[in-house]
Amino acid sequence: MYAIESWDALVIALYFAAVVLISFYFVKSQSETPHYYFLSNRNLGWIVIGTSIFAASISSEHFLGLAEYSAKQDLAIANYELILVMPLLLLGWCLAPLFLRANIYTIPEYFGKRFDKRTQLYLSGFMILFYLIIRISVSLLAGGLLLNLVFDWDIYTSSIVIMMITGIYTIMGGLTVVVYTSVFQAIIIILGVITLTFFGLNEVGGVQAIQKSMSSIDFTMFKPVSDPDFPWTGILFGAPIIGIGYWCTDQYIIQRILAANSVSSARNSTILVGFLKTFSVLFIVIASIMTVVIIPGVEENQALASLLYSNLLPSGFKGIVVTGVLAALMSSLSGAFISSSSLITMDFFRYFQPHSSEKKLVLVGRLATIFMVVIGILWIPILKIVNLPLYPYILKFQAYFAPPIVAIFILGLLWKRMNSRSAVWTLIIGLIPGIVRTIPELLKIDPILNHPFFDWFFSINYLHYGILLFLFSLILATTVTLISRSKFSTAIDQYMLTSGELTVIFHGKKILSRGERPEQFAWIFSFVLMIILVGFWGLFL
Repeated sequence: MYAIESWDALVIALYFAAVVLISFYFVKSQSETPHYYFLSNRNLGWIVIGTSIFAASISSEHFLGLAEYSAKQDLAIANYELILVMPLLLLGWCLAPLFLRANIYTIPEYFGKRFDKRTQLYLSGFMILFYLIIRISVSLLAGGLLLNLVFDWDIYTSSIVIMMITGIYTIMGGLTVVVYTSVFQAIIIILGVITLTFFGLNEVGGVQAIQKSMSSIDFTMFKPVSDPDFPWTGILFGAPIIGIGYWCTDQYIIQRILAANSVSSARNSTILVGFLKTFSVLFIVIASIMTVVIIPGVEENQALASLLYSNLLPSGFKGIVVTGVLAALMSSLSGAFISSSSLITMDFFRYFQPHSSEKKLVLVGRLATIFMVVIGILWIPILKIVNLPLYPYILKFQAYFAPPIVAIFILGLLWKRMNSRSAVWTLIIGLIPGIVRTIPELLKIDPILNHPFFDWFFSINYLHYGILLFLFSLILATTVTLISRSKFSTAIDQYMLTSGELTVIFHGKKILSRGERPEQFAWIFSFVLMIILVGFWGLFL
């Protein structure tokens, strides 16, 4: 017995047909230049950027992982998602103008201009590996589990089909196709969530039944310091560090910001993403209640599967929910592909072949995407060996590796004396603790060193670990800077927040001006977002 029926299959087929049509339309209109292939000619508006970022940030592991946490009757994960609104606003109000002014293709290129080429190449290589080992693999594993559920395909067949479809339209159309298919996929994601929520509320008996069920749900968003998953100290001090690493220093997100047609579009897009993320938090709250009421005692990793196999959703509507998960998966994969392609081409190939023609750079970009697709397929057998929980897998490894990057990023923004030597040493030394912490979890082995320090090191909560690694990186970078005699140049002023010059001319078009004032509604909606954040805290404290 499959979870879907003929009407569901038709909905899924229509979804794939729509993706193909959208891709074909924008592939026809593209030009063979790096500006178009990697940055959409910097001509994207705020709605397109915002919805595409939202789709890219909600992958299939969110659907499966959030369902797992819902089955645990724990809403602390909603607090984690909420607090990431603050790094989003930081990106829109402070950093987007800086990145647009830098006139860059990749975020490692910004680090290269602020520090040196070593920093750029290191970060670019690190991000490529991270996308392959973490982001692409987790998305594929989640998608494989889903397609195994609905079509009874094995994980290898499922992953190859998804990789091939997503890879083809990314290879052909570059960022433009990725962004506009993501806009459509964002709509499908939201439609899938609304469908699941509507029928779930109907099944449990409406608002009154929810009120009766609230006593069995843990609505506390701020957990004790001893909580193994989301202690309040980790949420308040660790999650923002990871959030800055994800929203403000990751090519996966920043590439779409770099394609904005103005600083206002870049800023407004982050505000839109903030509202869409709060929508996902609302879904977490409702899903937690529905899961407990509809399927009491369900196992954590079977929550979404049980909902799809239950009589909750009529024929056809299951297909909408499944396409929502597929849309989340494909938008995440396409984002990882085009980001990796940009890093390989504009950071590595252009560095060693600086005089390459524009057509050659585009060709290399396409070949780089093919390379990532092939490597991703070859990586599939490893996924079943690892077999880690999906959502915590992403969160933990971001906490293990983002803090050193965030540390040098913040110091580079604010401290003129911060130099390339301290940046390189901080990145290299800060990587070691992350690797040491990661390997035992990845291979599911216990550390062989029996010592109180190592017992503490391997057992400390990952959010607390991120805080400590961030502080260690700050101290290390500051110390190396102070003892080094490197001179700094006034040329780095334009890559710092303290700079006053804000005008950028791109292909004869002014995309950023010192005199440009934020629209009134940008202030208003940013304030509303913060009110929502505080309101959730007050409601579930």
